[in-house]
Formats: sequence, structure tokens, C-alpha cells
Amino acid sequence: MRYKPGHREEARARILAAVGRGFRKRGYEGIGVDGLAKEAGVTSGAFYGHFPSKEEAFREAVVYGLREVHDAVVHLQEEHGADWIGVFIDFYLSAKRTCDLAEACALQALTSEVARSNKTVRATYQAELMKVLEVVAQGLPSGSSSEKANRAVALLALLSGGVTMARALADEALAAQAAEGIRSAALAIVGIKKCMDCSHE
Repeated sequence: MRYKPGHREEARARILAAVGRGFRKRGYEGIGVDGLAKEAGVTSGAFYGHFPSKEEAFREAVVYGLREVHDAVVHLQEEHGADWIGVFIDFYLSAKRTCDLAEACALQALTSEVARSNKTVRATYQAELMKVLEVVAQGLPSGSSSEKANRAVALLALLSGGVTMARALADEALAAQAAEGIRSAALAIVGIKKCMDCSHE
């Protein structure tokens, strides 16, 4: 059977996305190759046809996840112009806070796993994170390059760490309250006193 050009790449991307969901949901130590293969709907043999090891699958899942964040930021900047920041913050604190953990942002779901990983994975994470920080910084209002870079770090750290904390709360009302506090702090970091949504001051 002959496949159209790009079939293997498309199949690999689907498997990689599924592998990322598996790591997000269960953590690196909580899932093995068989579980990752099942998540992706392939055999363990097919899994090894794409990744030489679980560790390499994790490293590539980290890359894939952070590039999703990067591309999402670029898309929001292109679609919303200067208003992208408020849209991004609101989306992160709503949809990305309440979605299933398997669909969570790589920054909140995989960072702690990376911290336990080896130097190669951490170096890969750092390289991809710097690309995200760069595009976020470029989209921030006024300030020098170094000031924007610092605010970009603070913004992503606040959002990813804050959402991680809010997710851990048993009381949804308290989690929503935490998200609102994080939202106010995030807007202050980027220099926005008032969101486009007039219901929020």
C-alpha cells in the first residue's frame, strides 16, 4: 500500500501529540512505553519505530508542547494586534485552567517533569522556552528590550505556576478566586490597567 507524501510525518505528529497528552496526564514516571503507545493508538513496536526510547519521546513531547505555546502566541498577536495580551491571559486562566490535564499547556503540565529530567532534556526545554519568551517579549508594550524580557519571564512564570496551584485546589470557587488574583497581577506585569472586557477593572 502506497501512502501520500507526508503521511509518515503526519502520523508521527499525531503520535507525538498523544504521547504529550500521556506525559501531561500521568507524569514521566507514571506512564511507560506500553501506556504511551496505547495513548497514541499504536503498538509498542510502532512506538519504537518513531522514538528510540521513552526519554527521547519525552524530550520531543516537550519540544512539541512548547512550540504549540509559541505558535499560539504568534497567532494571537497576528489576530488581535496589541490586544493579544489580555486575550492570552484570559484564555490561559480559563480554558487552560479548567481543561483536562492531558490538554493542559506544556508550561504548567511538563515543567516540573523536566526539572526532574536529565541535562539534555533541560537544555532542550531551555532552548524552546527562550523562543517563547522572545515572542512574548516582542509583543509587550513599551520598555527596553531587557525590561520586556524580564516582564515576559514574570508573566509566563506567574501564569503557569498560578494555574498549577489553582488546579490543585479542591474548591472551584477558591480556584476561580485565585485565577482572578493571578489575572490582575498578570495585567499589572504587562502594564495593562484595564482589560478589553469592561466587566474587569
